[in-house]
Parts: sequence; structure tokens; C-alpha cells
Amino acid sequence: MNHINHGIKLALIPEDKYSDYRYDVIFNAYKWDPQVEDQNTISKHVVLMHRETADQLETWAEQLSKETMLMEETLIKNISLAKDLGLPNKIYKNLNRLRSYDRRQNVRLTRFDFHPTNTGWAVSEVNSDVPGGLAEASVLPGIAEKYLDIFDYEPGNNTAEKLFEAFKNKINKNGVIAFIHATSYADDRQVMQFLSDYFNSRGIDTIFAAPDHLKWINKKAVSVIEGRQCNIDGIIRFFPLEWLVTLPKNSHWIGYYDCETPSCNHPVAIFAQSKRLPLIWDKLNIDIPAWKKLLPETKNPKAIKTQNNEWIYKPALGRVGEGIAIKGVMPEKERLKIEKEARRYSKDWVAQRKFESQPLLVGDGAHDVPCINNNEISCQLCQLCHLCVGVFTVNGKRAGFYGRISPYPLIDSKAKDIPILISKI
Repeated sequence: MNHINHGIKLALIPEDKYSDYRYDVIFNAYKWDPQVEDQNTISKHVVLMHRETADQLETWAEQLSKETMLMEETLIKNISLAKDLGLPNKIYKNLNRLRSYDRRQNVRLTRFDFHPTNTGWAVSEVNSDVPGGLAEASVLPGIAEKYLDIFDYEPGNNTAEKLFEAFKNKINKNGVIAFIHATSYADDRQVMQFLSDYFNSRGIDTIFAAPDHLKWINKKAVSVIEGRQCNIDGIIRFFPLEWLVTLPKNSHWIGYYDCETPSCNHPVAIFAQSKRLPLIWDKLNIDIPAWKKLLPETKNPKAIKTQNNEWIYKPALGRVGEGIAIKGVMPEKERLKIEKEARRYSKDWVAQRKFESQPLLVGDGAHDVPCINNNEISCQLCQLCHLCVGVFTVNGKRAGFYGRISPYPLIDSKAKDIPILISKI
């Protein structure tokens, strides 16, 4: 087994400071839901990343972002290729409305998820449509820094600041940005509340809105919220595009597709949100070396022999690790059920070659060596953990780090948020 130095290690928040740190995160990093079921999701550790590693991950993210936008614009001109992306029919039927899309008029936010493996770094996917972790990438590292007696590490880019700068250049001085989300869910509202407060403090007015609180006049967004009827100068959508199709017909959701109001993200993001995009790479006939280098081989589930444990299965539009089948990470009965569904409804799934996540050790100190019991899912003796580093880009430029850590090689809703600090040298 290969053990590679990825330029990362873990530092522990002092035990006598962790309670204060956790409250600080809840109230100042907008982590209103610090628990999933009975699992605390605020890590006691901090990732310390070498500057060289950070630069490499950000360089890759910028390359991936550039290639992703190129694929999107190629697909707009060849909509028929999107038939193989596993998109709901209501979405596919409206893709022709994207033809007026101009990336220069919009704000493109992406998050590429990197994993340290036994053969180097690998990308598992891009969160293209409504990437989360914005407060965690913006203010969480600065909070963690206060609780550590470490002076040669610092926070990286502030994602919220990068978003603010991108919108500031596209809207009027007295403009209004609508933050679109599922307004009855606190976990969505906390993301929007953080961004709204951040934008407000810098002089941009905002409103909170459900997706059906907008209508469209000459392809421009207008608020229909009682007491806040006004023109909308920018949109930040934290409501998955595939959810829009479930809204009533009179909700005007189709207007998002050919909207000329600056948007983050424009519906064009749905192309890359589909995990099935690699299945049509060759048909696009464009050069995407970074994607081909960093993403594990991806196939139609029907192309994989039964019971081949070198592959994992993912739903085409899955989010937060839901529905992913990895041998050894879940009960075998559940895994086989998912694999059976993936084969039966293969147009909605992908098979991705499994990479071996290289775990870190957690304990009472800082560790950066692999666990000797790496074949175990969760080593009680060594406290094995697996790390995912999300790298944000805004309009193709590096825009911050988001870390999550899990006791097993699947980053799902129970994974802990972990801040990332970068070495100064």
C-alpha cells in the first residue's frame, strides 16, 4: 500500500476551549444545525495544509472550472447530447432556453471535492448547481485560528468576499439581490442568512425569497413578495434546479432558464451537476485534461460486471453523499439494493472506479501518518478519519477551502465540518 505525504495534518482544538469554539461556530459561522441525529458535526480538529498543497489544489480547481464552463457552453450549442445526463424530462425540455446564456453577465460558483488517496489527490465530483459550505469556507477558518496557539498558519480565500466582489461589479449601487431558497428549512436559511448579512454589511440590499416569489418581465426578475415588490438586480439561488420542476405551473420557474438578471448559479450549472457528464466527454470533442487526470474512470452501471468491488455507484443528481454505494461503508444488503437499482435504472446512475482514500489519524495530538489498520472502516484504536477538501471557484478563480471529515470513506450528511488553515510559507 502506498502512503503519500499530501501536505496536510490535523491539529486539535484544546479540550478546555472546544465548548467556547463550538458556540462561536454556531453563532458566528451560522452553524445553526450543529448536529445530525445524535452526531455532532463540528470537528474538534483543524486541517493544517502546506502552502504548496493549497496552491496545487487551487490551480487544479481553476483548470477544472475553466474546462467545466467550456463543456457547458458546448452543450448549449448541442442540446441533444444532454439526453444522456439523466436529467428530469421537464428540465431537458427547457434546455433550449439556455441559448442566450452569457457567462460574463452571470456569477459562476463551483466547489470541487478533492480527496487524499494512496496514489495522490483525486476529485470525486463538482458541486455545480448549488454548492454549500459557504460560511464554513469564509469565516470558520478565522474562528478556529483564535483557539490555536499556532502562528505560522492562516485562513485562505474568503468565499463570501469573492462572491460579493463578483456581484458588486454587475449590479447597480442601490440594487437588490434575491436569495432564493427553501424558506421553511433552517439548514438552507442559515446559508442565505450568512450571505445576506455579509452583503448587507458591505452596502448591498437583499431579500429572502422562495423560488416562486419571482416573476419575469422582459426576462428580468421582479419580486412579488408582499411589501417588497421591486425589480431584482441579482439572484443567488440555493434551491436545486431539479426541485424547481416540482413547483406549480403558475410559479414561473421556467423564467430562471432564460433570465437576463445576473444569477448565481444560472441553470446552465445543471450540466456539470449530473454525475453522468463524463459519459459524453468524447462526444463534446473538446480538450479537458484536468478532468481526465483527476476524476476516476466513470461508466454506465450496465457496463460493470456484477459484484465488482472496484466500483461505486452514484445517482446522477445525488447530493450530500446520499444514495452512494461503497462496499464496506454500509450494510451489504443496503449496498446490493442500491447496486440493483443502479443497474435497473442505469440512465439515472453512474459507476465510478473506487479510489482508496488515505486516512488520517485523530487523537489527542496532531497526526499526519496513515493508519496501519487502513483496511478497517473505523479503527477504534487509531481513530481513523477520512478528509474531503472542497475548493471553491468564483468565475473560474480560486475562492476558498471547505473541509469535511468522516470516520468512514464516504462524506455524507453526518460528516463533520473542519476548518482549513494554510501555512504562511
